[in-house]
Amino acid sequence: MDAFSATPPPWTAAAKHGVDFTCPTCGQTSRAATAVWVNRRSPLYRENRRVWQEFYLCECGTAWWGWNDERPPSTLVIELRED
Repeated sequence: MDAFSATPPPWTAAAKHGVDFTCPTCGQTSRAATAVWVNRRSPLYRENRRVWQEFYLCECGTAWWGWNDERPPSTLVIELRED
């Protein structure tokens, strides 16, 4: 599946808003998603910047979405080395 496809996958039709950017059913984060689709066709403009919906299909079977600016910062650490 292409996360940036112009056509939304069928499972997005029943998606619920994950207000805390987590699955509204089980509370898992987007990392537990088995499928992802980003709706870049219909952006919203907030405070001079563009935001869009990110749809996730959780491993529990719930489809949910959140605005990209609601996503919490990454906890991944990138270590830069100077050789």
